[in-house]
Amino acid sequence: MKCKKCGERASIKMPQHNMALCGDHFLAWVPEYTQRTIEKYRMFTREEKILVAVSGGKDSLALWDVLHRLGYQADGIYINLGIIDPQNDLAYSAKSKAFCSQFADQNGLQLHIVDIKEKYGETIAEINQRSAHGRQKPCAICGLVKRHIMNQIAHDKGYDVLATGHNLDDEAAALFGNTLNWTVEMLRHQSPLLPAVSGFVRKAKPLCRFYERETAAYALMRGISYVYEECPYAAGARSIQYKKLLNQLEKRSPGTKMNFYVHFLKAQKELFGEEQTAIPREEHCPVCGQPTLSGQACAFCRMTGAVKA
Repeated sequence: MKCKKCGERASIKMPQHNMALCGDHFLAWVPEYTQRTIEKYRMFTREEKILVAVSGGKDSLALWDVLHRLGYQADGIYINLGIIDPQNDLAYSAKSKAFCSQFADQNGLQLHIVDIKEKYGETIAEINQRSAHGRQKPCAICGLVKRHIMNQIAHDKGYDVLATGHNLDDEAAALFGNTLNWTVEMLRHQSPLLPAVSGFVRKAKPLCRFYERETAAYALMRGISYVYEECPYAAGARSIQYKKLLNQLEKRSPGTKMNFYVHFLKAQKELFGEEQTAIPREEHCPVCGQPTLSGQACAFCRMTGAVKA
């Protein structure tokens, strides 16, 4: 198969985009397509400060690389959750942190690091053991912690937008799960862009129209080192099951995931009759000042307060 741009041998085939590209043209196409996505959803401008949430994985580091090459003011944030894989004693978080730091150093970029153990006294797993969810995986607590800290750092340090590396596979899987369960509030607010509201900074997903294999190919071709292992707590997650099912459909009918997601975004306003925003919070936590549903301490502060006690 030949490259659509130059006629040389193609390095990657992308049937959902109806094209194949050689390595050089693929590396040029990814930033171009990202820029079109940014403009399409009016995510941010080059005059604004962007905080990129990085995990050490291919998607988030690829996003940071692309935004840097496009000339955006993009800094990174890494949250060290203290995760260790009990199966092989792999210090998963430490390894992920090393890849983020390496990328920042190589490109002369600023990386904010928040260490949960240092700041709050315990790792995610330890917090989970002290909570009502101690018998379950710490995924819910992990999500709460990351959302809280990312928004707090972005707000306190004057960033205009928080960018995450969610790809099309992530978004399609989330949409699939929310549709199966008819989680209306999640469907109402699933969007490539959530405007700032009630103390929440603007959130953007510039890679939302890239397949996972495309972000992986970009990272490999660009020579970006990243952690290959999945989070040890991800095994058995429903999102992974949904991705497998969608991949089966994609194999039979290329473009299925793209059509599923893009057509939903087109129908979303008609379905819900409003622009997509973050779920509003009218009150603020008296401890940390972040938005909450009541005037009492937010879930994050209640959780970390129990740890400190």
